[in-house]
Amino acid sequence: MSELSTSELRRIDLTLLLVFLGLMRHRKALEVAADLGLTQSAISQALKRLRDIFGDPLFLRRPHGMEPTATALALEAPVAAAVEALRGALGAVRAFEPGTATGLLRLAALDAEQAVLVPPLAARLRVMAPGLTLSVLPLGRAAAMEALAEGRAELALGFVWEPPEAISGQALYEESFLVAGRPGALPAAPRIDIDSYCTAEHILVSPGGDLRGVVDDQLAALGRTRRVILGLPAFLPALAASAASGALVTLPARVARAFAPGFGLVTADPPLPVRRFAVSAFWHRRNDTDPRIGWVRQQLAEILRG
Repeated sequence: MSELSTSELRRIDLTLLLVFLGLMRHRKALEVAADLGLTQSAISQALKRLRDIFGDPLFLRRPHGMEPTATALALEAPVAAAVEALRGALGAVRAFEPGTATGLLRLAALDAEQAVLVPPLAARLRVMAPGLTLSVLPLGRAAAMEALAEGRAELALGFVWEPPEAISGQALYEESFLVAGRPGALPAAPRIDIDSYCTAEHILVSPGGDLRGVVDDQLAALGRTRRVILGLPAFLPALAASAASGALVTLPARVARAFAPGFGLVTADPPLPVRRFAVSAFWHRRNDTDPRIGWVRQQLAEILRG
């Protein structure tokens, strides 16, 4: 594909680029129309114009949807970069008024941050920015970073040891761990000795379904082990399972303090050192100057100060 002339560039408008990116993402004209608030006829006309400008079919109709051509695949990254650059430039000069703001804020977070940070954030938005809708994607670490890079999320909450270079971050708080269990399972709470901890049954929380975690690595370093009887992908179900089974669950301290009492559980400090970690807000660097993202980050910081 040769370089476009100025006259050809004049034929391209932002809607065409958004339609192109929508087709690359959804592969179905109906879904792109719904996403952009356009008619299917408008999508068809936009695709016709794109094909004429680039001299390529761009998308081929297949039973499963629209299949991009090699030219479309080559165009995706530079077109996405151009749209995001324009979005960032407009956001940098546009004032953000939370009281009159409208739109969708997409936030990636796993269940610990969903439980601890999202409810007070949603409550604050309801009062200060009632026109904003908050949508939470259950993504963590690599998946959350990908969502930020691809524009499927504006913010991500959680911990990532080494964020990609294109991702900015703001530390919110440092997290530690507590052990939760029935009062009978933790009779010396807020303490538990290492022998009692190792002989007890345990519930392990792992979004990936693993039955070994950082605690097991720490125990192995001490020449000890524990018995994990149940693996769950989220902390609140693990607290419910602990209340039902009598097994212990080791979980982030803020989640334990906020929710363990509601399940009739008590907490104790782990009998071994467990690595602390920083919970942060992450965003793509193209949104460094976006006033809306900056305002939401400020609200998170104020929630934690309060």
